[in-house]
Amino acid sequence: MFWLGREEADVELPGRVSGIDYGTVRLGIAISDAARSISSPYENYRRQDDQKDAQRFQRLVSEEEVVQFVVGLPVHTSGQESQKSREAREFGSWLTNATGVPVDFVDERFTTQQAEQALLGAGLTNQKRKARRDMLAAQILLQTYLDHGAASSESLGALDDTRGESGGHA
Repeated sequence: MFWLGREEADVELPGRVSGIDYGTVRLGIAISDAARSISSPYENYRRQDDQKDAQRFQRLVSEEEVVQFVVGLPVHTSGQESQKSREAREFGSWLTNATGVPVDFVDERFTTQQAEQALLGAGLTNQKRKARRDMLAAQILLQTYLDHGAASSESLGALDDTRGESGGHA
């Protein structure tokens, strides 16, 4: 897994980290414990409009003391960023603007497949798997992020050169 850049400077504040499995219709949300060692599925959020979405994430920040977001960045298996990657980066910028909370990006390749395999292994029906898949994918990407200590380490730039040599943000 690769860390793909933050929207804001590193700040180690006490509080929780929330992982987001990005989607255009639905967002899987996971949250860490206060010690930032364990992630748990939180909810699947069905996107509405910018105002209602902003209110939802502002409430999440307030109620759960979130000080960092980690957004999954869908990249091709080759490691190159995709159109969905650019959309996820735009969402991350929007999320920072809406909440004031910094966003880090994580390569999310295969998290949805890992979540699906875990749910299949649990013997859940297709309907029950669908209801849990996105937030479980968010939990997997957040747990990997936490396990690798990324909440306190420097992030990497883009996997490819779609954003230029400097590694600046879209």
